[in-house]
Amino acid sequence: MFRKYLLPIIVYVFYRTLTFTWRVRIIEPDSLKKALENKDGKTPVVLAHWHGDELALISIVKRYRIATIASQSKDGELMSKVLGWLGAKTSRGSSSRGAVQGLKGLIRLIKDGANCSFAVDGPKGPIYKVKPGVFEISRMISGPVYAAGVAVDRALHFPKSWNKTFLPKPFAKVVIYWVGPMNPVARDADPRNPDLALELEVLLNQARDQARKFIADN
Repeated sequence: MFRKYLLPIIVYVFYRTLTFTWRVRIIEPDSLKKALENKDGKTPVVLAHWHGDELALISIVKRYRIATIASQSKDGELMSKVLGWLGAKTSRGSSSRGAVQGLKGLIRLIKDGANCSFAVDGPKGPIYKVKPGVFEISRMISGPVYAAGVAVDRALHFPKSWNKTFLPKPFAKVVIYWVGPMNPVARDADPRNPDLALELEVLLNQARDQARKFIADN
């Protein structure tokens, strides 16, 4: 009862209260701004980020009309509820259970006008190594890929977690820096091509470096 009904409310209220104190600065290329103005689902984009950055990025899911896959576990159910209240849409599935169902649901959400968000080094790492899933989605929806970098001036870090998760502290300065796009993956291309992974890794690291520089300079 507590985990199913009360815990999601507690997490949502805590997170929303915390984010109201953040000073968030978003830097976007003009092409991404233009894509966000489109709401008919005809020109969706894929938004890529590293695991660990999600606790900062969740704060902007409504602006980006985010759709993503949440696992079928109890943690996934909690996340799905909280994300829904924050303005995102979720399809339930994971690499171990309901993968096809989750992917089909995600594609439906994208066709309805959502953009796809992807932690590209998941679900269990290795950290900072891009997996093929993001390219499979790009190929299926003919969507360009944008890479996010996140930097904060103060945060709680969880060093024992494999994904180096951090949570910006109250009144933190949060910079979200987008670079790209990486062109949509062609229909006849192999999503497992290591050149694709390398290209996106370069963009993600570039975005992170730019976000950190912006924090340092401001």
